[in-house]
Amino acid sequence: MAATEMSLMDEPERLRVALTPIRRQLLARLREPASAVQLAAELDMPRQRVGYHLKVLEQEELVELVEERRRRGCVERVMRATAKAFLVDPGVLGSPAEPSEVDAGFARIADRHAAEHLVEVAAGTVRDVTRMAAEADRQGVRLLTFTLEAEVRFAEPGDVHRFTDELAEAVSRVAARYDTAGGRPYRLTAGGHPTPRKEPGR
Repeated sequence: MAATEMSLMDEPERLRVALTPIRRQLLARLREPASAVQLAAELDMPRQRVGYHLKVLEQEELVELVEERRRRGCVERVMRATAKAFLVDPGVLGSPAEPSEVDAGFARIADRHAAEHLVEVAAGTVRDVTRMAAEADRQGVRLLTFTLEAEVRFAEPGDVHRFTDELAEAVSRVAARYDTAGGRPYRLTAGGHPTPRKEPGR
């Protein structure tokens, strides 16, 4: 059985186990199957040390046994990462504090332009889509999603607010046109943030 495309790391203990430098290195290498002997030679490490870390990763179901081979009188275990990519649920790392004593109406308006709200929504998207993608992968079906990306250059900060309002109205009109009672519900998330500056030499 092939490894899943993505696995969500939403348990603090599994995250703690996976995030040591050597285990991250092993998980990256084990996108392709390998044995402790192979890994030890490639990473220039003692085989016993590699074997220990593989055992810990296997206990947390981050790597799995692919096959066992006879080699010089002993059994060589060939391992593979259980997913091609491991995504960290931002909620495991802590969430922003809830605002206190803020008018509910104002909070709803402010949220539209709050970086914390964008991060919270993005984290929820990562969590939900990764879980559904893993389940679809287990069932041998494709999770149908869509992604829209664009870059807009705003002349002044006020344009961001006006653009957001117009975009919200346009999305509402299109959503109303396609919304069908009894149809499969989809969640559309639109967010915007400044384009990161490229560092010199990159």
